[in-house]
Amino acid sequence: MRFQDLLAYKKGFEVAMEIFELTKSFPKEETYSLTDQIRRSSRSVTITISEAYRKREYPKYFHSKLTDADAENSETQGWLEYSLACNYITNEMYQQIVEKSEEVGRLINYMILNPEKFGSKNH
Repeated sequence: MRFQDLLAYKKGFEVAMEIFELTKSFPKEETYSLTDQIRRSSRSVTITISEAYRKREYPKYFHSKLTDADAENSETQGWLEYSLACNYITNEMYQQIVEKSEEVGRLINYMILNPEKFGSKNH
């Protein structure tokens, strides 16, 4: 299996691409702050999942990288909250993306709790 086939990766990629499209309309003064930060954290979720999967035969590394991916996912949710508070996105957009992000978090947690299903040994 390729890391791109992992459900957590696929769903995380969807979230990152939605955020990319959404942030195209953010004000120019946010380019190097909010826009950059939310794009980076959302993309980092999938990149960190891919790193974890590549090193899955090392249980501690697998676990550590997955917790990092989960932290990036939480960071993305925080930036979404700022986006809402600054009126850059609607409440409906916020709710929709946060729900998808929470699903990604549950999938990452499943990987953490069931490492053997992903080719890792139990920690």
